[in-house]
Amino acid sequence: MRVVFMGTPAFGAAVLRRLVEDGWNVIAAYTQPDKPKNRGMKLTASPVKEYAVTAGIPVYQPVSCRDEAVLAELRGLEPDVIVVAAYGKILPQALLDIPKTAIINVHSSLLPQYRGAAPINWAILNGDSETGVSVQYMVRELDAGDILLSKTTPIGPDEDASQLYDRLALLGGEAASEALTRLRDGTAGRTPQVYGPQYRYASMLSREMSPMDWTRPAQALKDQVRGLVPWPCATTDVAGARWKVFAARVGGETAKAPGTVLSAGKAGIEVACGDGRSLFITELQADGGKRMKAADYLRGHPIKI
Repeated sequence: MRVVFMGTPAFGAAVLRRLVEDGWNVIAAYTQPDKPKNRGMKLTASPVKEYAVTAGIPVYQPVSCRDEAVLAELRGLEPDVIVVAAYGKILPQALLDIPKTAIINVHSSLLPQYRGAAPINWAILNGDSETGVSVQYMVRELDAGDILLSKTTPIGPDEDASQLYDRLALLGGEAASEALTRLRDGTAGRTPQVYGPQYRYASMLSREMSPMDWTRPAQALKDQVRGLVPWPCATTDVAGARWKVFAARVGGETAKAPGTVLSAGKAGIEVACGDGRSLFITELQADGGKRMKAADYLRGHPIKI
């Protein structure tokens, strides 16, 4: 089969790598145009482009997939299947109609749960114990196509969104390769999605989600910390300092008012929460500083209890 791949970030690069390693005939990789990055605003290639170049795969970087010249170029490649994994743009129907067999998308949730932009983060923010990846047939409506296959994985109790992202990228590559096998062999089925009130939408993240409200339960605050790594990060103001919080663990019972600093030492910075339990901040970054263990921060910034 002639396979065209479309993706941009590290998640897409991991899926593409798996397809290449499994021997699929990937004839082209479509990705977002190079973008300026960091202080020097130097144009930087996407992870998908970086990998595709090393693998000898021709790279296409159209500004818009609605351009007729872009669509004509893609038709000329005569793809049997297009595999999409975090491409970053909504694709027009004219593009969806191009492949001979199917256009499929690798989505980092168990659809129909968590359609939308940030499924990995929201699974953690909501305290879920498992998640997974889904391979769906693409339709015009976002993440609404029939399911070809899904793969499930547990979420570790201390796993943050960045760590889960890396694991799901590998699982997504496995699922994409298996989906291509089923399409090639004519064994790929379809399971329609039924999106009911029990399912949740994974909206985009924002900085407004960062401030920690210490009247909330300790576990909910821990999930907030885990779910917002690496961006926008949970934040809090304690003892006159503002921190981004990168890791935390639930402590013991306390009768102190929510937000009270209970202890500060090798175990971290312990703060009372709204459910009568405490939360230890174990990794943080002060404004203008570096990410570090809370115990290391306290050596230079002791907190009076």
